[in-house]
Amino acid sequence: MTNPPMRVTIVPVTPLQQNCTVIWCTATMKAAVVDPGGDLPRIEAAIAQAGVTVEKILLTHGHIDHAGEAKPLADKLGVAIEGPHEADRFWLARLDEDGRNWGLRGVVFEPDRWLRDGDTVSVGDLVLDVYETPGHTPGHVIFHHAPSNLALVGDVLFQGSIGRTDFPMSDHDALIRSVVTKLWPLGDATTFIPGHGPASTFAHERRSNAFVSDRVLGG
Repeated sequence: MTNPPMRVTIVPVTPLQQNCTVIWCTATMKAAVVDPGGDLPRIEAAIAQAGVTVEKILLTHGHIDHAGEAKPLADKLGVAIEGPHEADRFWLARLDEDGRNWGLRGVVFEPDRWLRDGDTVSVGDLVLDVYETPGHTPGHVIFHHAPSNLALVGDVLFQGSIGRTDFPMSDHDALIRSVVTKLWPLGDATTFIPGHGPASTFAHERRSNAFVSDRVLGG
């Protein structure tokens, strides 16, 4: 396929090297910025280089490295923020405090739209499915574009690892359930972009991930 329906560029931001992702519809060149945690000039440069028009910001969860500068970027671009699930209100309400603790900029806000399991979000002509994936945070969500076999999974799953569950309101067992009941059913062929580190596929992680492989979980 010479012109896939969706294109993606990854912009690592903050000292935590969080994968902010710009996704866009190739038919309309309308875009969304997923998890703009910081380093807005780098994100804006990526938007300009892609030649796209951002129409919204999407958030997987409320941690500082994913959401810290969502509000300033939304205000600058004049766009809405969609996500995460309302259970992450706790995290969004303390972005300024967490920003001070981490040496990052954190601006408190409420999204224009909280997301729930079964919702969809649109980007140009693209429609992405929303799945609730609690564990790392209680209100974590992921975004899946079935025609592209691509998922944006935030800090649920990484290449060779899983999200941390030593934060307030984290739940290790819930995280494992989220991986098994929400991610794996999307199919082994699915490529995923995690919140940190390189992309991988669900097939690869089911074979080799030290925390959630079929062998480890007895699948």
